[in-house]
Amino acid sequence: MTPIGRPMPRPGATDPDARVSPNYLRARPGGCVLSVRVVPRSGRTGIAGQRGGAVLLRVAAAPLEGAANATVVEYLAGVLDIPRRAVSILRGEKARDKLLAIDGLSAPVAAARLEPWLRTDTPGHGR
Repeated sequence: MTPIGRPMPRPGATDPDARVSPNYLRARPGGCVLSVRVVPRSGRTGIAGQRGGAVLLRVAAAPLEGAANATVVEYLAGVLDIPRRAVSILRGEKARDKLLAIDGLSAPVAAARLEPWLRTDTPGHGR
């Protein structure tokens, strides 16, 4: 029981807000911040796991004239099932390491939506 008499949520509860956020996500007012490591000019676009506290995202587009950044925003909006306008680059427009603002989605919910894509044991997901 919590100090106010409510039962404590059990670990791994089905409510996504009861989970602890992974190190690649941070809460912020109105949403969360996602840390991403981008590998441009890959054979195909997709999430390839985690590396150094960031989601590793391989992007087929070259980093020319913002093409890779546009692909990052579009791809992650699709994975998180949110509109593209809810994803913006906070830092790293010209770098591989990026911080993305995710508006309207809490860190635990974003983690729950990213989790299936980060698994390497599921065919078609991960590496």
